[in-house]
Amino acid sequence: MIKILLVEDDKDIIVNLTEFLTSEGYYIKNVNGQTKAMQAISEEVFDIVLLDISLAEGNGFSVCKAIKSNYNIPIIFLTASGDEYSTLTGFELGADDYISKPFRPRELIMRIKNIIRLTKGTDSTIKIGDVIIDTEKGTATKKGNNLYLSALEYRLLLAFLNNRGVILSRNQLLESIWDVAGDFVNDNTLTVYIKRIREKIEDDPQNPKIIKTVRGLGYKVD
Repeated sequence: MIKILLVEDDKDIIVNLTEFLTSEGYYIKNVNGQTKAMQAISEEVFDIVLLDISLAEGNGFSVCKAIKSNYNIPIIFLTASGDEYSTLTGFELGADDYISKPFRPRELIMRIKNIIRLTKGTDSTIKIGDVIIDTEKGTATKKGNNLYLSALEYRLLLAFLNNRGVILSRNQLLESIWDVAGDFVNDNTLTVYIKRIREKIEDDPQNPKIIKTVRGLGYKVD
């Protein structure tokens, strides 16, 4: 699922975009200013940022500069129609695209897909330590050796890797693997699968360095 951060303070736009993008299968979180935007990005991994120029706190230009200085996240500016200055300034600060208000929702979807395709390129591999996951082939290897992950193990590992730096609760993890292969997954089963994955990817499963336990909260992969 593509995760979008909407930085906007117009309530109508927030409501309409959230409703539309959610109905299209996107995850969307909205904030109305620079401080909240940077906090959200530090706590959660997003695929793209939709950024308005005028904000409740700070402005789109300062937010763009702060994001691009610290993260590799594509940004689409939401600009007033015909505002050439804002468009050029946004590109100078590293924005990846812009769309003028009012815009058609389907055009926004097209631009989001295009930017994500261009910025993520064709690389289908994810590397963490000695482990390489090929999302195109659906395989995971460690030092060149196939780990032979089951469907549930593979999906669970992807849930961690798609949320690196984020603490995932046991309920969130259960939701991510609930219906794969038609298997019933309960809390005890989750413990078993995390143990199995650690045995395959960790050098020392008793002292994991990849999938870390955050006591009382869940698990995290940095």
